[in-house]
Amino acid sequence: MVDWAQDVNEAWGYLESQSTYYTLGIFDQLLPEISGLELCRSLCDKNHSLPVLILTSKYPQESHIPGLDMGVDDYLVKPFPMSELSAKLRAMKTRSRLLPSQQQLKSGNFTLDYHLRTVTLKNDRGENQVIPLTIKELKLLECFLKHPNQIITSNQILAQLGDINTGTITNVVATQMRLFRRKLSEYYCTNLIESLYGVGYRLKH
Repeated sequence: MVDWAQDVNEAWGYLESQSTYYTLGIFDQLLPEISGLELCRSLCDKNHSLPVLILTSKYPQESHIPGLDMGVDDYLVKPFPMSELSAKLRAMKTRSRLLPSQQQLKSGNFTLDYHLRTVTLKNDRGENQVIPLTIKELKLLECFLKHPNQIITSNQILAQLGDINTGTITNVVATQMRLFRRKLSEYYCTNLIESLYGVGYRLKH
C-alpha cells in the first residue's frame, strides 16, 4: 500500500501523523519547493528512522555522495525498469528487518540505538553527540561494535552491507568507509576508524 504525496507539505503531513506506519520512503530528487535530498536531511534531523530511496536523473555515482551524507539509503537513476525499483525496495526492506529486536547495543563509549537509527558517543570536544545513521551506516557500525579492537576485512564489511554489488570490493568498501568517516567528522568525531592498508579497518575503542 502506497501513499502518494505531490509536494513536501503533503509528505510531511503523512510522516508526522503516521511516522511509524511506513516501511520505506521513495523521494524524487526534483520535488517542488525543496529537493528530495533536503526532505531526507529533515528526516535525519528529526531522528526519523525511515529508509529512503531517491529517484534521480543525475549520473554518475559521484553526484550521489552528498545525498548519502544526508542520510539517503539508496539511489535509482531515471529512466529505470520497474523490476530494478522492486529489487532495490526488497533489498532495503530486508536490511531493515535484519536489524536486531533489542533497542540498543552498548560498547565502550558507543550507544547504538536501533529504533532511532542513531549512535551516541563523546566527540572531540568531550560532548555527548547524537549522530543520525542510514541503514548502511548502522549495519557498518554494528559490525565494528560487535568486534571491538579487531580488524574487519573488506570482505566482512561487504557481507555486512549486504546488497552492494557494483565495482570492486576494495573500491566499494573504501568509498563507504570514506563517506562514513566524513559523516562522523561533521559531528566532531574524528580518528575513530583506523585503516590498515591491505588488511582492513579497526574501530578504536
